[in-house]
Amino acid sequence: MPKMDGVEATRHLAARPAPTPKVLVLTTFDLDEYAFAALRAGASGFMLKDAEAADLCAAIRTVHQGDAVIAPSTTKRLLEQVLADLPAPTAGPDPLTPLTEREREVLLAVAHGASNAEIAEKLFLSEATVKTHVGRILTKLGLRDRVQVVIWAYDHRLVRPV
Repeated sequence: MPKMDGVEATRHLAARPAPTPKVLVLTTFDLDEYAFAALRAGASGFMLKDAEAADLCAAIRTVHQGDAVIAPSTTKRLLEQVLADLPAPTAGPDPLTPLTEREREVLLAVAHGASNAEIAEKLFLSEATVKTHVGRILTKLGLRDRVQVVIWAYDHRLVRPV
């Protein structure tokens, strides 16, 4: 890009007043540091240009609906790096305290990559109820989207890569 790179452009878009545009980064760079930088800058998704057209369309729809998506080839490496960079756990208040038991179940399912439909089926809820729980989780924990839920869960050692 002539005036700024994609990460900087994402940062500018994410800083706009509400409604903040949703950003899906489409790149040829399958680099962990670029993916982290894009997500930290406010991107809701990160896909590679070699993705199949159907996967790219699904990613656009996912981000448009307020969820997040990361290229499958990048996801495992990102999670391994996040886990390796985590500080040792310290004794302190339970980070899940503000959440209800059901919200905790939904948070863990989101952190494991489950879709709203999958969570609804597993927990015997409607998709609308799952969306409500996800919204409350985001609000209570001060998170922006599902990607941040996953990172938060790894930061708090609630989940581990498989």
